[in-house]
Amino acid sequence: MEYILYEVDGAVGTITINRPRALNALNSQVLEELDATLDAVDLDTVRCLILTGAGEKSFVAGADIGEMSTLTKAEGEAFGKKGNDIFLKLESFPIPVIAAVNGFALGGGCEISMSCDIRICSENAVFGQPEVGLGITPGFGGTQRLARLVSPGMAKQLIYTARNIKAAEAYRIGLVNAVYPQEELLPAAMKMAKGIAMQAPIAVRNCKKAINEGLQVSIEEGVAIEEKIFGDCFETEDQRAGMGNFLAPKDQKLKVVPFQNK
Repeated sequence: MEYILYEVDGAVGTITINRPRALNALNSQVLEELDATLDAVDLDTVRCLILTGAGEKSFVAGADIGEMSTLTKAEGEAFGKKGNDIFLKLESFPIPVIAAVNGFALGGGCEISMSCDIRICSENAVFGQPEVGLGITPGFGGTQRLARLVSPGMAKQLIYTARNIKAAEAYRIGLVNAVYPQEELLPAAMKMAKGIAMQAPIAVRNCKKAINEGLQVSIEEGVAIEEKIFGDCFETEDQRAGMGNFLAPKDQKLKVVPFQNK
């Protein structure tokens, strides 16, 4: 991999987009390497992912404008599909993904962060969908996910005006869950990821599946999805271990249940 770094610490994997000279901009090679990295994650051992960008200036500054500038209509649509296919894979990835947004998250950078389950950012983070200033629309899901995350009205305002917002406003409108000093961002992401990794992994995966699928349907269909997934948990060793530990005498309770992902 030239532009993607992947490291594993216990049950937590960290994916770093490593193209700092270009502010980690997304070109075709970065997207392809990210796709291959996701395919290579060992889901038997890794229970949570962190996605971040190299350096202190930028998470992902956007898609590579140099690459996009000469695209034809058909090529533009194909490039959008490439990004969307990978971001949909990230969004529906079996385990949770935390975006640790350090610096610029513009255009494709904002879009890839919104494909993650949870977003936290540094105090110098900047978010935006500036595409209309370039004569294009967001192409990697920005018109869809931003409206779902922060309300259609706010999404339209940000997209129509191409205005960037700082970390404090991103937190105010609910685009990010928390804001940290730069030096505390990755430790905070790791702490959160390890906290997730301590829980029953099948249950966490099922919760992600239920939330994601339920958001696309009516509440009646959503609770039906939840009922089935809830029932599925009762055939797992993790459920027996978790409830068994809860019901155990106080002197026999474990501080950390050794969930087995089974």
